Amino acid sequence: MVLYHCTLTLHDNVFFATREMGILYETEKYLHNWGLSFALFAIQYIPQPYRLQGELAQKPTYLDASAEQNLIHLNKAGIYVFPAQPINWSYQINTFKAAQVGYYGKSKQFGDKGAEKNYPINYGRAKELAVGSQYRTYIIAPEGIKIPRWIRLGKWAAKVRVEAIKIPDQVMQVKSGDYTCLHPLNPLDLPSSTRILLYNRIVMPPASLISQSQLNGEYLVTKNNDDWQEYKSTLTTEQHQQLPEQICLPTVIFYGAGNVVATA
Repeated sequence: MVLYHCTLTLHDNVFFATREMGILYETEKYLHNWGLSFALFAIQYIPQPYRLQGELAQKPTYLDASAEQNLIHLNKAGIYVFPAQPINWSYQINTFKAAQVGYYGKSKQFGDKGAEKNYPINYGRAKELAVGSQYRTYIIAPEGIKIPRWIRLGKWAAKVRVEAIKIPDQVMQVKSGDYTCLHPLNPLDLPSSTRILLYNRIVMPPASLISQSQLNGEYLVTKNNDDWQEYKSTLTTEQHQQLPEQICLPTVIFYGAGNVVATA
C-alpha cells in the first residue's frame, strides 16, 4: 500500500449546509472524507445507479452493504481517503431567493414590507468556502492507482484541483503505542483496536470528525526529521511548501471499521 499526500485547491465556491441557523446556511471549514471519497473514486470504483426514486433517492448509503452505491467498494479495492484539513481558507457569503413554500414562509410582517420594496419575501444566505482556499488530505491506496487531477465537490459541484505526491516508504515507519494525530479523522472508520484518548470534535454531517486527537494503536509516522527534510529538498518549491513538518496517521483504518453493516 502507498501513501499519497494531496493538496486540494478550490476553483469554485464550495457549499454544503453544515449548520442551518435561521436564514444562514454555513459551510464547515473541514471537508468530510466520505464526500471526498465519492468525488475522487466514484467513477472508477463505486457503481453509479442510473436512477433512484422514492425512499431510495433520499436514503444515505455510505456504509450500507445492501445498496449498490456505497463506500465498501473502496475497502475491497484497498483505498482509503482521509478528511481534508484546511491549509488556508476564506469564506464568501451569498444571498439567494428561496422558493415561496409554506414550510419556509416567514411571518407576514416581514413579507408585506419586503414585497412593497420589491424585495424577496423569503431569502437565505449561504456561507461558502471561497475560491483559492487550499486543503490537505491523504490517500492510502495500492501502487499505481490513478488519482484524478480535477474533481467536483459540494452542492454546486464546484471544481477542485487535486495535486498528489507519492510519499516514499523510505521516509516512513510503522510504530505502535500512544501518539498524537494533528490531521482530522473520522472516528467511525477507526477499528476497536485503536483507542481514542483525547480529541476535539468537529460537528458536521453525515458523521462528526475529530481533530488534534490523542490515540493508542498502530500508526504511520515519518522516520526522522533529517530524512524527511532531505526528501522534501528533492521536490519543487511548491511541493516542498505543501508538505507538513511531520506526517502521523493511523495505519489500520477503513470505511465503517466500527459499523456492523459495513463489516458484515
